[in-house]
Amino acid sequence: MFVGYLSTIKNEMALYPAQLQVGLKFLLETDLSSLPLGRHEIQGDKIYASVAEYETEPYSERRAEAHAKYLDIQYVCSGEEFIGAAPLKAEYEVEEDCLNERDVIFYKKVTEETKLTLLPGMFAVLFPWDVHRPNCTIGGKASKVRKIVVKVAIDGIK
Repeated sequence: MFVGYLSTIKNEMALYPAQLQVGLKFLLETDLSSLPLGRHEIQGDKIYASVAEYETEPYSERRAEAHAKYLDIQYVCSGEEFIGAAPLKAEYEVEEDCLNERDVIFYKKVTEETKLTLLPGMFAVLFPWDVHRPNCTIGGKASKVRKIVVKVAIDGIK
């Protein structure tokens, strides 16, 4: 996992695999404020973006999740949130397995979780080995967030 600023991503772009660059370039080159809610294909099922607006929730009400087929580029357009993140461990107990239907698995208890703060203009890249708990409230005050999540299929990453 790593966190960055879209405003400085051009300085780092060459360091990333081509498929990750496609997702980041989409964020750089698209008018994200006018992008309608919902799914937007970038390269079919290999790379696509989902636009959502929501109110953040207390950490205790959010579930820890991971994916198997896709990595996430989670970009905050407006609002603020934190994402809990930790390395995936074999001993984590599964709460709900939706990998076949939606490429997401939820875990009951996660240890060694750190908080990644995302403010407008920031993104987090979360790999399948990163358990994450998105959409969490910062400082006990809910925030209305507009977020773009770019999903990049990991089977094409070189």
